[in-house]
Parts: sequence; structure tokens; C-alpha cells
Amino acid sequence: MSYLRADLPPITLNVTDAARLQRLVIAAESTFPRTADFLAREIERAEIVDSARLLSGVVVMGSEVEFRDETTGQVRRVTLVYPNEADVAAGRISVLTPIGAALIGLSVSQTMEWETPSGERRSLTVLGVGRPAE
Repeated sequence: MSYLRADLPPITLNVTDAARLQRLVIAAESTFPRTADFLAREIERAEIVDSARLLSGVVVMGSEVEFRDETTGQVRRVTLVYPNEADVAAGRISVLTPIGAALIGLSVSQTMEWETPSGERRSLTVLGVGRPAE
């Protein structure tokens, strides 16, 4: 999985999510190497801030996210979760999926583009973000 654009959108992670995602990447390196690598690069390039400084409209773990798949034009609403909480039928997608890794840290109206393992170009735009329940 690789990025297509050199001008990736800036992303922001809170300290708690960044630490937990870093541990998840290490645990997933052997089972999901491509997505773990993609997520690791996202964490590395993110601005890490205290939760109190995180602006609304930023995708964090547990956020309900509305996004448009720029390839199909389809609009979807999902909740971004850790792998053990994932349930595609219920709209809970894992951060260890290509879409989940692309969403983390994005803000409303940002677009992320990447290449899938099969070489397909994909792009999504965040339309709305609901904060997770505390």
C-alpha cells in the first residue's frame, strides 16, 4: 500500500490514540503488514496533541465519520474502532483496514488518497465527524 500524492493532508492525533495505535501497529506487523505499515506512517507524520487541544471535526478513535468514496461517489457513515470492536454490518470499521487507517486524524473536508495492495487508486473525503461518547 502506498501513497499516491506527495501533498498528504495534515493530520492530528491525540496522545492516547497515538500511543495505543503505536502498540497496535507493532502487534499487527506480522498479520497485516501493509495496513500496519500505512498506519505507522500516518502516526509518524501526525501532529500529536493533548486531548484538550484537539479541535472538533478531527477523526479520533470512536468517532462517527461520514465520508465520500471519491471513486464511487458513495457516502458512508461509519464508526472508527479498534480491531476487536469491528463489525462491518453494524458500521464499525477497524483502524487496521485501509479505509480506517486513511480516516484517522483527518478533519472535515480533507481528502486522503492511497493505493490498495492490488494497485487500485482510492480516495475519500471526510464530510462530517461526530465525537465519540466519553
